[in-house]
Amino acid sequence: MSAARTVRTLLTAGLVTGITATALAAPAIAASPAEPSHAATRQALEAAVAEGVPGAVAQARDGRARWADTAGKRKKSDRFRVGSITKTFTATVLLQLQAEGRLDLDDPVEKWLPAVVRGHGHDGRRITVRQLLNHTSGIYSYTEDPGFQEKVFGPGFLQHRYDTWTPKQLVAVAMAHEPDFAPGTDWNYSNTNFVLAGMVVEKVTGRPYGKEIGNRIVKPLKLHATSVPGTGSRMPEPNSRAYSRLSPGTGGPVHDVTDLNPSIAGAAGEMVSDANDLQAFYRALLKGQLLPKAEMKEMTNTVQVSPDLPDVGYGLGLMWQKLSCGKEVWGHGGGIHGSQSEAQVTRDGKHSLAANFNADWAGDTQKLIEAEFCGTVPAKR
Repeated sequence: MSAARTVRTLLTAGLVTGITATALAAPAIAASPAEPSHAATRQALEAAVAEGVPGAVAQARDGRARWADTAGKRKKSDRFRVGSITKTFTATVLLQLQAEGRLDLDDPVEKWLPAVVRGHGHDGRRITVRQLLNHTSGIYSYTEDPGFQEKVFGPGFLQHRYDTWTPKQLVAVAMAHEPDFAPGTDWNYSNTNFVLAGMVVEKVTGRPYGKEIGNRIVKPLKLHATSVPGTGSRMPEPNSRAYSRLSPGTGGPVHDVTDLNPSIAGAAGEMVSDANDLQAFYRALLKGQLLPKAEMKEMTNTVQVSPDLPDVGYGLGLMWQKLSCGKEVWGHGGGIHGSQSEAQVTRDGKHSLAANFNADWAGDTQKLIEAEFCGTVPAKR
């Protein structure tokens, strides 16, 4: 497994820990012929379906040229749950608030959320907002809690899929464990960090983080397919169903997991969008349309995620990676029940890709990224 693939697996699976299973094959349906420059991307879509993904959709833009295609049972206009791609939206709002002088990223979390980050060695007085956004806080990820996994990601999901979780409840799950490390001494991906970031947005503005994303990003960019559903469990149309085996093994039945209460993810991963909107967002972000230069510089100031992964870095809710062909892209992956998503763009904002698989146990989204930006045809298994 490549270094980039190792981290990609971590980031896209952040909200589906423990969900793996065998393939659910689905025949490819007729789709528009790939343009020569996107032939490899088309092959990557087909490879995902051959590996067991029911359906895959991807869109790309390079300058003014646009391309879109599907494999399996998908529509080009499908909306889907984007999982941890939500993190980039949340981080953008906090950076906007800093630019407005309403907070400082180096504020201790305790300043905005008194006594919230406490327990078993966690201490919000020693952790900054910045450390939440670049995952150097050391705060335990609530999605790693065995009890939470059993209820939310395992067979218990079928009974609890419509339960509402408040941000304080999610943080409390994390506080029952010891920190992963002392603040600022290491890096580890933690969904708790961004649940707390959403709580900070609400404390600073007096409005839910989703409202701020809507007013500051969704409306100005006219992202008509993008929403922050809160506790709403139904997916907006058009969409294709999402599938999971709800099992850490390779057996078991396939379940339709399309409907769920996304409060299990909150500001760490609850949003819904489509491939067109995701490209519009990341292109606008990297072109400097959403943040002043100073804040954009801070967002793209990355930390090393591991000494073994020199070509991967994490900024403030934004990931950087150097691909096999030497090209560099910025973006984020996202995983949640029955959904794997990608959104990547070059630093100049000109070449972008967004894609989704509607299953969580098969397929390799990194192959799509390499195919689109490097023209590398995925190897057959």
